[in-house]
Amino acid sequence: MENLLEIGKIVNTHGLRGEVKVVPWTDSPDDFCDVSFVYIKNKNEYKKLTIDGVKFQKNNVIVKFKEYNDINEILPFKNAVLYADRDDLGELPEGVYYIVDLIGLKVYTEDDEYIGEITDVFNAGASDIYDVKRDGKKNLLLPVIDEVVKSVDIENGRVTVNVMEGLDDEV
Repeated sequence: MENLLEIGKIVNTHGLRGEVKVVPWTDSPDDFCDVSFVYIKNKNEYKKLTIDGVKFQKNNVIVKFKEYNDINEILPFKNAVLYADRDDLGELPEGVYYIVDLIGLKVYTEDDEYIGEITDVFNAGASDIYDVKRDGKKNLLLPVIDEVVKSVDIENGRVTVNVMEGLDDEV
């Protein structure tokens, strides 16, 4: 199940017929319309569930699974993370990456100086931020903007950046 990506979390039940309210972790909640199956991790096994219906409610997605038709059957899955097969999610636009693919990439300056390793990616409103762990220094937070991130090479595990003045006094 190496090809699975987290796409959301069940936060509650919805109604009495087995629907669940999901907080999507994808850039577009419409991704739930593109997949036929999702997986829920139960202990150390993944259970495959068939998506039978998708509705949208504010920032959440209401999902109905073919396998469950009653609130009491689906209730144990509250707070469960949903996974989808990477191949089912389609191609990402150029310059867009899955966070799981960015974690662990080595970060270098344009002069080929090693800075550290990406340990997290989070959104700060205007842009995403790469959290770069460095040896013996505090983490460096790099905004994912064209002026800073010059190239991302997933295949070779490398990100090249321009650490602009003011981002870090220790580089």
